[in-house]
Amino acid sequence: MGEGTGRSGDVGGTEEQRAARRDEAVRAAVEQGLLGPDTPIVGLLDVAGIRESAAALRSAFDAVTPPGTPVLHAFAVKATPLVPVLRLLHEEGVGAEVASPGELALARAAGVPPERTVLDSPAKTPGELREALALGIAVNADNPQELARIDALMAGRTSGSPLGIRVNPQVGGGSIEALSTAAATSKFGVALRDEGAREWVVRAYLDRPWLTRLHAHTGSQGIPLTLMAEGVAETYALAEEINERAGRRQVDTLDIGGGLPVNFSSDETTPTHAEYARALRDAVPGLFDGRYGLVTEFGRSLLAKHGTVVARVEYAKSAGGRPVAVTHAGVQVATRTVYAPGAWPLRIAAYDGKGLPKAGAEVVQDVAGPACFAGDLLATGRALPLLEQGDYAAALDTGAYYFAHHYAYNSLARPGVYGFVTGGPEGVGFATVREPQAVEEIVAEAGGAHVDALTSARREAR
Repeated sequence: MGEGTGRSGDVGGTEEQRAARRDEAVRAAVEQGLLGPDTPIVGLLDVAGIRESAAALRSAFDAVTPPGTPVLHAFAVKATPLVPVLRLLHEEGVGAEVASPGELALARAAGVPPERTVLDSPAKTPGELREALALGIAVNADNPQELARIDALMAGRTSGSPLGIRVNPQVGGGSIEALSTAAATSKFGVALRDEGAREWVVRAYLDRPWLTRLHAHTGSQGIPLTLMAEGVAETYALAEEINERAGRRQVDTLDIGGGLPVNFSSDETTPTHAEYARALRDAVPGLFDGRYGLVTEFGRSLLAKHGTVVARVEYAKSAGGRPVAVTHAGVQVATRTVYAPGAWPLRIAAYDGKGLPKAGAEVVQDVAGPACFAGDLLATGRALPLLEQGDYAAALDTGAYYFAHHYAYNSLARPGVYGFVTGGPEGVGFATVREPQAVEEIVAEAGGAHVDALTSARREAR
């Protein structure tokens, strides 16, 4: 049975409960002054939903793995790179998958220990590799040149880092080309079906007894479960081949990546982690017989449903006979949606000036952002209760990537992000996750400390 219906395995409770918590939070944000004329945009994160999502992920894989199987769920930090979020997930038994020095620093600041951290970047520098090996962080080498770097760093040394190679099973892409990681020409990992590549991978393991993991990542938004499972099956078959030729169980852990797609058309959570785990068990039963440890790297599917960007309607106007609500949420927080609306549509919820769900007949209208170009639109031709000046437009399902992809067009500030908890004796409680960016910070990032650098250079050139 699917999730979002109150049955066992739900992510973040029932869809009705999540929507009710969201409505409470928007109203409270207005009442408590987090939203208003002077703070016209905020990000909200549902703490209870995040906790429940992490618990559902753990339960999904507990149900298909034998007791005692080592399983590390490592959150893809790129999805929501906020230290308090990583800390909350760590508390809920979820580690961190990092892809840059910055993401590693965030994970360490959140207290995620090295043994629960995985480094997967496709462009690791020697310094990044040296740090990871010194800390004992798991590393998946992306290509032969990177493996040669690891060889040099490992020469005459020992490391507590679990090490492996990332492969591309080349099983095909999904509906969003830019996010398809297992197509024939995808940039990640060693392309297994290229001439000689599979034998190179096998020999790499046979020559290096310290290579004990194998990694592949097929999933992403737009990838069906069947294709994800096929990518894992190909990786499992390669691990079996390596172990057979080694005459021992050299590969003891498979990192199967993440990328479970998210339903952006309603509050329902579909597909679920439980459905994916069962699909994997059916497609690759040997993966779940206790011989292999598992690593997962889910991001969007853990957080998307638990975040909301809420923006004040600064002006309500019309163009060509169509109403247009001009808000403070646009390309700076929803970059993918604005530039690729067909692939990344967002649901919009309408709230009145008090933060209450807006009633009334639905009117086809546009919801625009604040940036100075015509395409800065959160939604086009959307049927909603008519948004008027002082109302609020909420972009739903924005807990993953929408707090990560800030785009500084027009020097628009990063909004503040607040976690919320409902049901307390004093109503909704908020906790600051990220302070709103101050104008002074924007100036500093734009070289404010070097105001005379170019004029001085010109004088010196003379």
